[in-house]
Amino acid sequence: MEQNLLETRLQALEDKLGRLETLLVNLSAKLAAAPEPSATTAAVREWVTDYVSMRLQQLVPHTCEHAPSSFDMQGPYLEGTDVPCTDEVLHRIGRIPIPFVREMVVQRVVQRAREDKVTRVDVAFFEQAATF
Repeated sequence: MEQNLLETRLQALEDKLGRLETLLVNLSAKLAAAPEPSATTAAVREWVTDYVSMRLQQLVPHTCEHAPSSFDMQGPYLEGTDVPCTDEVLHRIGRIPIPFVREMVVQRVVQRAREDKVTRVDVAFFEQAATF
């Protein structure tokens, strides 16, 4: 009787080990098929960039009624910089409700303005430079 009980318990243990081995093989296959963490990070970063770009385009319309402005070197500057801009650009930047997004947009526009050697940021340049 004791031998029979021992064999039954041994068989139950072997069955459990067989199921565990199957689960580990399946898990190993899933992990091997998973994308690289860097690919996932890049995909998330691309999604966030697309989302922020879409929201900025919703917040900052492409056309706006405004009077033509003069392009003399006096006047407003982009917040925290020495890059001159029009009043309409300041108005549009002020309409971005999230402070860190507003700062990110200003930095992006300033970078593009310096790269392109723009003397004054107007609405057309702002719309083109603010798109990520």
